[in-house]
Amino acid sequence: MIRAKVVGAGGYGGVGLVELLLGHPEVRITTLAAAADVGVAMSDLWPHLRGFCDVTILSYEDPRAREPADVVFFATPDGVGMRYAEAELAAGARVIDFSGDFRFQDPARHAEYARLAGRTVPHASPHLLPQTVYGLAEMKNPRLGPESRLVGNAGCFAVSVLLGLAPAVHYRLIRPDRIIADCKTAVSGAGKKPQATYHYPARYENMNAYRLTGHQHVCEIEDELRRISGVNHRVLFTAQVVPMCRGILSCLYGDLLDGVTPGAVMDAYREYHRGHPFVRVFDRSATVGTAHVRGSNFAHLVVDVDERTRTLRVISHIDNLVKGQAGNAVQNMNVMFGLPPTTGLWKFGVCP
Repeated sequence: MIRAKVVGAGGYGGVGLVELLLGHPEVRITTLAAAADVGVAMSDLWPHLRGFCDVTILSYEDPRAREPADVVFFATPDGVGMRYAEAELAAGARVIDFSGDFRFQDPARHAEYARLAGRTVPHASPHLLPQTVYGLAEMKNPRLGPESRLVGNAGCFAVSVLLGLAPAVHYRLIRPDRIIADCKTAVSGAGKKPQATYHYPARYENMNAYRLTGHQHVCEIEDELRRISGVNHRVLFTAQVVPMCRGILSCLYGDLLDGVTPGAVMDAYREYHRGHPFVRVFDRSATVGTAHVRGSNFAHLVVDVDERTRTLRVISHIDNLVKGQAGNAVQNMNVMFGLPPTTGLWKFGVCP
């Protein structure tokens, strides 16, 4: 059995990860740690887990929380994993970090990400960056596999956008200098910690765009598009928050190159995502929404061509807390340990 440690267990990412690991046939949760809720049983913090996970949450500074594990998940904000990953790696663990701490091998790119995220503290472990691997299996990175020791889990917006754009840039279907990503996320993407702007009266019947000066996820999106295509891509990214609990809907647009037909587009999308069990490609006639992926690790892509304007249009739907976070992390773990990617994840969404 794979011994799993979850740091940041009390947050949305942590509880989502625990839910999935409890149903994983090859994993045993050995340690739960967090900065808050120390001394509280996981099932007291999250009552739906009573009888399923009654483990007490430890402080990460507690010696018991430093017991060796086979895989350590840092379901924590930026700045935590970079301080503690090295010790876990030295103890023999594989590390999967939910934040942006290890999404970039280049320190300069991480610094740009941190600037856009509003962080000014330098990376605490820049010497680890050359060995990190970007964690989104569908991007066909040959470095993500059984030899991987340190993985930076992809950001939730980036998962939605990259799954929708990867076939188009891989097969050179669209112009690289004019790509639009119009993305809407549910409120849970802001995390569990209360904030005035996410208080119920501020969110009810209210939608707004944010970080128009630059969103940090653009860094990883453009880096990964360049890696798979060899071409620099420019993405105009607009993030919006909508009054929903969970889900991301991304409307993606690109100018088709001359000679690219609607049939060629559909063929390219189906070919690229062939063998990707969690990605489903639909044509424009599909009645697909975020509710159909809620609670699952699936991504549903509606692929369309507007022939009047010669524009590729892809509507990408994911659950931000599963495929956009905890589910993707478990999928990365499966790949790292040589397990089928669907292990512990093969379940449909919950409707209505």
